[in-house]
Amino acid sequence: MTQTEQMNIVIVGHVDHGKSTIIGRLLADTGSLPEGKLEQIRDLCERTSRPFEYAFLLDALKDEQSQGITIDAARVFFKTTKRHYIIIDAPGHIEFLKNMITGASRAEAALLVIDANEGVQENSRRHGYMLSMLGIQQVAVLVNKMDLVEYSQEAFERIREEYRAFLGSIGMEASAYIPVSGFAGDNVADRGQRMGWYRGPTVLDALDAFQARADHDHLPFRMPVQDVYKFTRFGDNRRIIAGTVASGTLRVGDRVVFYPSGKSTVVKSFEQFPAPESAEGALRSAAQGEPAGFTMTEQIYVTRGDLAVRADEPPPHVSTRFRASLFWLGRQPMEPGRDYVLRLGTAKVPARLESVHRLIDASTLEATEDAKAVGRHDVAECVIVCDQPLAFDLSRDLPDTGRFVIIDNYEISGGGIIQEALPDDQSWVRDKVVVRNIKWARSAIPREDRAARYSQEPALVLVTGARESHKKDLAKALEAELFARGRFVYYLGLGSLVYGLDADIKAPGINSLADHREEHLRRFAEVAHLFLDAGTILVASAIDLTHTDLDLIQTVVQQHRTLVVWAGDEVRTDIPFDIKADPAEPLDHAVRRITAALQERGVIFRG
Repeated sequence: MTQTEQMNIVIVGHVDHGKSTIIGRLLADTGSLPEGKLEQIRDLCERTSRPFEYAFLLDALKDEQSQGITIDAARVFFKTTKRHYIIIDAPGHIEFLKNMITGASRAEAALLVIDANEGVQENSRRHGYMLSMLGIQQVAVLVNKMDLVEYSQEAFERIREEYRAFLGSIGMEASAYIPVSGFAGDNVADRGQRMGWYRGPTVLDALDAFQARADHDHLPFRMPVQDVYKFTRFGDNRRIIAGTVASGTLRVGDRVVFYPSGKSTVVKSFEQFPAPESAEGALRSAAQGEPAGFTMTEQIYVTRGDLAVRADEPPPHVSTRFRASLFWLGRQPMEPGRDYVLRLGTAKVPARLESVHRLIDASTLEATEDAKAVGRHDVAECVIVCDQPLAFDLSRDLPDTGRFVIIDNYEISGGGIIQEALPDDQSWVRDKVVVRNIKWARSAIPREDRAARYSQEPALVLVTGARESHKKDLAKALEAELFARGRFVYYLGLGSLVYGLDADIKAPGINSLADHREEHLRRFAEVAHLFLDAGTILVASAIDLTHTDLDLIQTVVQQHRTLVVWAGDEVRTDIPFDIKADPAEPLDHAVRRITAALQERGVIFRG
């Protein structure tokens, strides 16, 4: 145990069930208030002829007295002799359930408050269900306001049995049920004298009994990449991968793999600010909960949203589809066909609802089959599909990298946990690409150096269209123009590979391109990836490429830029294209338009 051990706790409960009073008591009784704050609030109450309440302490700290209701998941800090705590105060009003999800998604354990006088409410069940959905298994239930029921053991036992049965029905078990009076202070930090029949822990005891994540260092290393910092001044060429460690431990010398790409490198050093005064003071590792920044022995392309994983530990799942349990809070129902944004860790990707398997009323647990959409406050078992691959874990294995939120029109409208990874059309290709990247023997020349030498970024220009279109002529004219300008460029036709690289799958007399189209495209894309890694602008032509074909090619070439040109007057497939070149347009005119597009996208540097 260390002095810096820290735990995030979320406190939830129906509005007016007394969360703020309990937090105020915890702050006051643990000596965690700023000096003079308690006396300041007492004086204010005397001047305004109001009875003092501990809830005022929290309101004063958050400067929300005028609003009368907590509208955000504010953070409150206090400590015990065992560890430091951050309490995330999640609003209890049903209109602010989304704030509760936001707050709870950052928590390791929860305090759930129920009013002894009002008993279990609809929101009490919803909160319990959402904690379960977000993978928070450590929960202590506080039956508050025992002073209003004359400290009745019978009232406490009735609520405990009712809520224990509810939690049991959703597979949860509270670590403790504690009768509490936030108003009088009984069983919050101290035991008090008015409930001699209770022998269990106080709230502080229950908090200290929670298991901190620091005890789970054996879990696989996971760090969502927050940013990549590049330095160029005064010969400093460091690239620092920054993020917060969600689980596990990373050390200097560990090989780390970034998903979904599967690209790997070795940790060279951990960076600190301010820099240590001596080599002995430098960090050699980073563990769960710690912000970390490290450099790599080999420079690879890493971006925000990637998930860093140790190569010697179990990998995450990578897919565009997964089965999830989801709680929806949006004013408009979540429907298939509508576009949303899914945020998981630091990754944000466009996503859609593919199907709903079951709707569940979170307060009664009644289920509805064959639903077509997820309405407000509904809980659903559903399938989510994303527009690009996402790296994640199943919530039951690693909660932090297995839960997500859904954003609709810039507002958090839902959240959930991932129950199962599902295959998609590109899974077979992606698996090969991940293995390729892990085994890749990297060139000693960095990508940036090649770009500086050639005054260009590598890019794939796909020219497609009907068989009789002028796509080959256009592609070759573009190659000639770029070469004349001194660019590093090459033309490759898909047909050029059929009798060479693809000879083993080109059976005589058989329509090989149709029978083995996916494998032909995969090999074509792998060849393109080699050209792109060498810094080339690759101009390629192929007949009637489709949206699915493009997805496959981009899965293989990954982050490299791709420009799609449709040649012909009639677009015959569903492929999304950037430029359309009609047959009537002179080739040199079409080439100038494509060249200008390459300049605008930063592929060709302006001389």
